[in-house]
Amino acid sequence: MKIKRRIIMEKYYRKAAFLGILISVLWVIFVNTQPFSDFAYYDGLARQIALGGPWGDTYTSVGYPIVLGFVYKIFGSSLVSAKIFNLTLTFINYILFYKILKKADLAEKKRRFIYGLFVAFPSNIFYNSVLAVEILFTTILLLMTFLYFYDVRYKYILIGILTAAGAMVKPFFIVFPFLIFMVELCLKMKFWVVLKHSITVFIISAIAISPWLYRNTKLLGQFTFISNNSGIVLYVNNNSQNKYGMWMDARNVHDSIVKKTEYINANATEKNRMLSSAARKWIGSHPAKFVQLGFKRLFITYIGFSEIDYSFNGANINPVFKFIFSFYAYAARYLVFIPALIMIAVYSVIVIKKFFNKKPVDRYLIYNLICFYMFAVVYFVSEGQPRYSFPCTFTLVYFFSCFMERTNFVRSVKNVKL
Repeated sequence: MKIKRRIIMEKYYRKAAFLGILISVLWVIFVNTQPFSDFAYYDGLARQIALGGPWGDTYTSVGYPIVLGFVYKIFGSSLVSAKIFNLTLTFINYILFYKILKKADLAEKKRRFIYGLFVAFPSNIFYNSVLAVEILFTTILLLMTFLYFYDVRYKYILIGILTAAGAMVKPFFIVFPFLIFMVELCLKMKFWVVLKHSITVFIISAIAISPWLYRNTKLLGQFTFISNNSGIVLYVNNNSQNKYGMWMDARNVHDSIVKKTEYINANATEKNRMLSSAARKWIGSHPAKFVQLGFKRLFITYIGFSEIDYSFNGANINPVFKFIFSFYAYAARYLVFIPALIMIAVYSVIVIKKFFNKKPVDRYLIYNLICFYMFAVVYFVSEGQPRYSFPCTFTLVYFFSCFMERTNFVRSVKNVKL
């Protein structure tokens, strides 16, 4: 009976998960999203991999197309297979998040509120019809979070392997060992233990990712990282012609490096290094402009827009239905994310004070806080898109619950316990 309770979700959570999956299935059935831009590229590469073709070039990360390619190989190369795969991952995410919340030191009412909001959050529904990397990446992140909060044998070795898997989807994720380091440092663990854990994760992730680095290096004849698009991302998002912190044509940058003969004749790795060098040089000479663009990128990612428009592409949706669900998606985003961001700022100050006063901090709170900053720093420096906020949904929902809790306690002249 005890084992059964560990496996089966409690009634409330089970009903919430069932309702979330039901709505997601209905969304996939009635909203026939067609892939475009990056999503069309992932679909095309996955079909190529399923047929035994090459696993892409070195330009962009191909973790998601590789996994999707295996799905296509087993179940057939169709959008239906891809969307069923998304639904499966979403269900796994519901289970993982439930297990994570059960381990967190939360009041049951707050735990239920967080879970219900997470399941009902619009992006957790409409992303199921989009061939994006975000759901798979979130599954990896939640699985790592689950492992971190539970006493699992070889915990840090498994987290290291998953760090490599996450980096294959989003290369910046290779910095996850630093998150472990910061979280455990804030939890006042012995420094040598903190160092051992973070170094273990880093070494295992480096070993796990090394076959792919070898493959890329062999292709180009010089050391090449997971992908070669970090330079172009940094370059087009950090220049004097970029006004909004969004993607632009690299050729429109003043005295653009992409028009020069040296760049044109270079291979992908050399181009990446040239672009990165030019971007860093510009950042160093324009610090104020860089900071402005950074905050614009964060605004775009967390507040400015909703990614629901991705799911309407080619779907021929009734305009009335489109308006209603768009309103729901935008309203949920603003009403949840803005208070959550305020609470992140508030708790950042509280945690810093507690750290210097040598007072304990809640493990789940500090994990969520540092996890958010890990993503935010990357987006601040490189690129902002609405869909980049998706992996942070579980974190932002948590901080929104803190906002609701704090405002309720303020009204009753009580304090919120960390």
